[in-house]
Amino acid sequence: MADITTNQKNLLSSDVEIKGSIKFLNELTVDGKIEGEINSAGILTVGENSEIKGEIKTKSVTVYGKVHGNITVEDRCELKGRASLYGDLKATRLVIEDGATFVGKSEVTPNKVAMKQPEIVRGGAARSGS
Repeated sequence: MADITTNQKNLLSSDVEIKGSIKFLNELTVDGKIEGEINSAGILTVGENSEIKGEIKTKSVTVYGKVHGNITVEDRCELKGRASLYGDLKATRLVIEDGATFVGKSEVTPNKVAMKQPEIVRGGAARSGS
């Protein structure tokens, strides 16, 4: 039996409007209107026709449309040329293309993953000293 959950992509088209929370596992492309929180360990694409009002918490996000709310991502946030973000942003990596609108505060911490490394080194050093 094949594992069908590994590369699942979901699409909410431009005629979809949702009020409420959204959770997904792998990838989601939103091209409609959403009012509420989006929460996932996956990858979110906010399409050109989309308008999101609410918090976004995902692994990574690419924004082509409009977001009114804060974005928190573990990895990468990319604001494309016609994107607009009105809210604060926390990410490990941030890409803002020419023409994008960003009104808010940003916190970019590229060393977040590297901070876990010393714990592994200390664990190895403790074993060799025994």
